Amino acid sequence: MLQACRWSTSPLLYPIVVLAIATGMRKGEIVMLRWPQINFERALITLQLTKNDELRSVPLTGRAFDLLKTLSKGKRSDTDLVFPSNSGEKPLEIAKAWTTAVKKAGVADFRFHDLRHTAASYLAQGGATGLDIAAVLGHKTLAMVKRYAHLSESRVRQVVTDMNQRTLGDR
Repeated sequence: MLQACRWSTSPLLYPIVVLAIATGMRKGEIVMLRWPQINFERALITLQLTKNDELRSVPLTGRAFDLLKTLSKGKRSDTDLVFPSNSGEKPLEIAKAWTTAVKKAGVADFRFHDLRHTAASYLAQGGATGLDIAAVLGHKTLAMVKRYAHLSESRVRQVVTDMNQRTLGDR
């Protein structure tokens, strides 16, 4: 999927998708992102307009940080949007580029919002707690985390095995 986005005729699709996976941000939060919301010194994105109307800070690291830092060097003077349309007045529309990338990647029934689920699942598989995931995604309840963080049977088995090894000395 990432390779198909990298090869897209829309040069901003790849950084948008990487940002979605790296942060769990919603599509609207990403395309409406403005340069003043990004603090490169603190490696932090501040979201004022979230779905639940609460301020949320999102850590910015790794490839997503590097891509945004590179984009900042060529930012346009006519807009403060990070991902502007050609006119600069509105955010970039990525629907067509996204649909093309999904087809080229051969992924069936995959929506942009599924990247948010992907981020939550990667966080869970990496050992993040439900509270950690809720904080990253801006969820108010752990029930929402459960809807987003899809753990494989093998991951759940590994978590239980690890716990048994630590507490009961199992092998």
